[in-house]
Amino acid sequence: MPGQGTFKTEAVVLRSLRLGEADRVLHLYTEDRGRIGAVAKGVRRVKSRFGGRLEPLSRVKLVLHEGRGDLSTITAADTVHAHATLRERRVSIERATHACDAVLRLFDAAEPNRPAYNLLCHELALLDADAALATPAQALAFRMKLLLAAGFVPELAGCAACGEREHLGAFSAAAGGVVCPGCEAGSFPLSQDAHQFMVEALAKPLSDASEARETALRAVDRAVSETLEHHAHVRLRRLM
Repeated sequence: MPGQGTFKTEAVVLRSLRLGEADRVLHLYTEDRGRIGAVAKGVRRVKSRFGGRLEPLSRVKLVLHEGRGDLSTITAADTVHAHATLRERRVSIERATHACDAVLRLFDAAEPNRPAYNLLCHELALLDADAALATPAQALAFRMKLLLAAGFVPELAGCAACGEREHLGAFSAAAGGVVCPGCEAGSFPLSQDAHQFMVEALAKPLSDASEARETALRAVDRAVSETLEHHAHVRLRRLM
């Protein structure tokens, strides 16, 4: 329970910031507590007991002490998955960092979201296992699934404004998804390829993300970004 005491959790290290001469503040996304902040004391010293186990993009098991402030203190850490292979590839690191940043910005409360946590862990494991998956299409498929986990997935089966099932050639974040010609005020064009990509991104496993033309992916990127800005008040760096 919240308050002073020791607790255990599993987490992904989203971000690391220097604190003083030897410590770091870590932004963690945890399996059972959502996003939390923690201090890793002495972690920047050569002989730190944590070694390199608390680097960003790492999945770890932690023991923490929860004091009276906003930050807990890490007292023990064990590696679940270091994702060492992806760190050797610039594009993979970039995609993994974008995934962690999206979770950091979208899930900013100490409330657990197991689907989001599992999705992030799966994405990092995939990027570590296969360099070919570090593509814009796969990154957009991850963001589509993240929208679903956060409860902001757009309406794709029918017009978000009137329910019309045909001639859905535009997207409106304000309306909440695809729209028909009669409801397209304030929308932007969404090709059939882009629409299909969004539907398949939600239905297919991350490892089987569909490819699409660059113009279609740019439209999907815009749809995802504008959905997050309008409904979650979160602005992410564009992928395309």
